[in-house]
Amino acid sequence: MRVTGIDHLVLTVASVPAAVDFYTRVLGLEAFTFDGGRVALRLGNQKLNLRPADGRLTPEAAAPTVGSADLCLVVDAPLDDVVAHLARTGTEIELGPVARSGARGPMHSVYLRDPDGNLVELASYDGQAGSPPTDPADAEGERA
Repeated sequence: MRVTGIDHLVLTVASVPAAVDFYTRVLGLEAFTFDGGRVALRLGNQKLNLRPADGRLTPEAAAPTVGSADLCLVVDAPLDDVVAHLARTGTEIELGPVARSGARGPMHSVYLRDPDGNLVELASYDGQAGSPPTDPADAEGERA
């Protein structure tokens, strides 16, 4: 057996509507409803499921906690455009732009917080935005 990717992650949120507003308005993700009323956000061929903090979901993490996630999302635009977009939406950048090492190699990132305090890194691979993933071993020794 070999793990080949990530299908979805689950974010525990204080308010599903506030999370949907942030991730759709600021980051351009698509919200949709599934499984009898659960809400998720589509990003490419993956999704973020939103789990209300006051709800029960079985099975679940041992200690689902609002604001405990660190996410790195790859963007398909130059970071200058991302910074300008964030300014237009009134979204504060906590750190960046800064150089980082990603799974595919060197990238530049900005960091911000979602309504629950989760750390959201928006990363652009220099000149390679939107390119398909490569073998991490080919990333010239760069590691996150």
